[in-house]
Amino acid sequence: MAEFRGRIGRDWRDSVPDWPDEPRAPDGAPNVVLVVLDDVGFAQLSCYGSDIATPVIDGLAARGVRLANFHTTGLCSPTRACLLTGRNHHRNAMGRVADLAVGYPGYWGVPPRENGFLSEILREAGYATYCVGKWHLTPEDATNVAGARDTWPLARGFDRWYGFHGGETHQFVPALFEDSHARRPPRELDDYHLSEDLADRSIEFLGDLRAVDPTRPFFLYLAFGACHSPHQPPARWLEHYRGRFDAGWDAWREETFARQRALGLFADTVAMSARPAWVRPYDELDERERRVAARFMEAYAGFLSHADEQLGRVLAFIEGLAELENTLVVVVSDNGASAEGGSEGSINDVRLTNLDPAPTEEMDRRLDEIGGPTTHNNYPWGWTMAGNTPFRRWKREVHQGGVCDPCVITLGDRLEAGAIRHQFAHAIDLVPTILDLAGVAAPARVADTPQSPLDGVSVAAVLAPGGAEVPERHETQYFEMFGSRAIYHRGMKAVTFHPVGPLYDDQDPNAAFDDDVWELYDTRVDPTETHDLAPARPEEVAALVARWWREAEANQVLPLDNRVLWALVHPRPDRRAPRERFRYFPGGAPVPEPVAVNVRNRSHAIEVDLEVGEGPRDGVLLALGTALGGFSLHVLEGRPRYVHNLYGTERHVVYADVALSPGRHEVVYRFDKDDGPGGTGTISVDGVAVASGPIPRFTPSGFNGTGVGVTCGYEWGPPVGEGYVAPFAFPGTIHRCEVVTLGPVVRDPLAELEAILAEQ
Repeated sequence: MAEFRGRIGRDWRDSVPDWPDEPRAPDGAPNVVLVVLDDVGFAQLSCYGSDIATPVIDGLAARGVRLANFHTTGLCSPTRACLLTGRNHHRNAMGRVADLAVGYPGYWGVPPRENGFLSEILREAGYATYCVGKWHLTPEDATNVAGARDTWPLARGFDRWYGFHGGETHQFVPALFEDSHARRPPRELDDYHLSEDLADRSIEFLGDLRAVDPTRPFFLYLAFGACHSPHQPPARWLEHYRGRFDAGWDAWREETFARQRALGLFADTVAMSARPAWVRPYDELDERERRVAARFMEAYAGFLSHADEQLGRVLAFIEGLAELENTLVVVVSDNGASAEGGSEGSINDVRLTNLDPAPTEEMDRRLDEIGGPTTHNNYPWGWTMAGNTPFRRWKREVHQGGVCDPCVITLGDRLEAGAIRHQFAHAIDLVPTILDLAGVAAPARVADTPQSPLDGVSVAAVLAPGGAEVPERHETQYFEMFGSRAIYHRGMKAVTFHPVGPLYDDQDPNAAFDDDVWELYDTRVDPTETHDLAPARPEEVAALVARWWREAEANQVLPLDNRVLWALVHPRPDRRAPRERFRYFPGGAPVPEPVAVNVRNRSHAIEVDLEVGEGPRDGVLLALGTALGGFSLHVLEGRPRYVHNLYGTERHVVYADVALSPGRHEVVYRFDKDDGPGGTGTISVDGVAVASGPIPRFTPSGFNGTGVGVTCGYEWGPPVGEGYVAPFAFPGTIHRCEVVTLGPVVRDPLAELEAILAEQ
């Protein structure tokens, strides 16, 4: 309780009032805008050598500082935890993405309270705090509105939140949340894009603040979905890049590296890393493969340029407030470019989870869908390699391609305009740097919780005029991601790669970690890791490896574990009582797939007690997913219909011939599993079968990857089936809706693959 410094007498005449102090920011404290781009590689912003248009970020670079030696963890959630706490990712219990939490302290997936968030610190220092966009710092099973929400943004120091959980979402119909509840996008698919909505909401939050308080500084954490898959730009941006990448990734890489040298990002003595053997030379692709590969890259480029454009709208609003000169703007990416599209690219990433990737023939046939609402597209490895030019490897790994990323910082005229800095820096350095520039001390306590020490250091002096000559402050940094490890110490880097599966042809994922071969690089002269010094300096390698183990023990890195599939098959313990009957309620929030009934590839029934009148009867009874995959039981043209959407490749429809009469009915859909990958679907009305049909292949491992769960009485969209438009709300009354599981999961290909890999 605050100290009372007045005087309390017998009545007001001999009493002196006093009010508790309210947080007040230091005089002249700058606003802070921290922009996090997703899966944007070192070479993909034009101020880092790309030919992709990012004029807004280029303008920030021209007025501020580019870091050419800035590092992340190599993966999304871990880097975001570092950016917001200033502590290493394993100390944040975020050793991997929140979706892959496992039962060890460094991997629990919930940052502890002693690691205060920048939002918590700045709010206690008098700032207004807003989170807009991607969060991905909550375990997957806690992203539902029935949970405690104690890991959501409003519980970690933000006054407002508008955005999405998880790693990715549909850009035209995202699975949105506002503050502490789910909400549908404010406009329909044809007139909506998430990046525009995030800019709109950022402007709205800042406008609401200034309408009440014209001087209170703000912290805006703006985390775009761009450029994580699905790469879905508005049509005008997709068209903008048509034909621009026809020369392919090898030529693009050479041209980009030349631009990087001309910009001063690399000395002429630095060599570009070689193309890895598992990435095909572009000139070996046939005409169809080139056509598909180019279209994938066009979608990515349009997605990035559009996000840059929306950031420009937010900064223009701040400039209209006459506050841009006193606004600290930081733009970073969370990791290197992503290889999650595989060697050929993907038109629906959930198909990879179901072990059924689209062949090139199908992708070429659906070429005009790429980048639109019916695909969850991701480009092939060749473009990943190019996006990380001139480095080796990519996201999820700890060679430079995975962990060396763009970072642009500007603050009026306080930093050296147009400068490039080559001192080592890491995501954990941004919290102490922002606090330093804002004049806010790191507190000993946040909300009465004693705070752990920051791992990062302020690099503010490096950013100032003359900062190129400032000695490097961040001298030592460990890296670890899924068993791949590295240690940086005073310019030298020891690194070893450990695969998570049989993705490439260079190592065994089940080999002992002690058998991994460590490489050694002098990053001061060889930032691209092309000249391995390990054979000539074994003692130096041994010393750095020993240092890595010390850092690992101090930061909760152990035990080493590269088993991604094992984590998927063995999620966090479910504390709920087991059940076979699940009830859903009309109009309720979407129930995320991880905590919803599991009907994947197993016998089950959907039982709906409903009532319809004389008027319209069409609408959704129960659904899960989107046009990218899922199921929907609904009434169409007055008749019950069930649609199973096999991850966007085909739809299996069971449709009654007889319309529902006015009154109360029991509509039941039952799926009976056969001995193969599918089964038979049957619709009954009031106990009488009215339709039956085959479901040749039922979804085995995951319906969709965009965060849309079970909905009752409506769909989220884009629609699972054809012939209607989401939300397609049911106009009648749903008295009761239940799903009954009637048998075990017969086949889980992820579990099978995990078992196979464990035996290799």
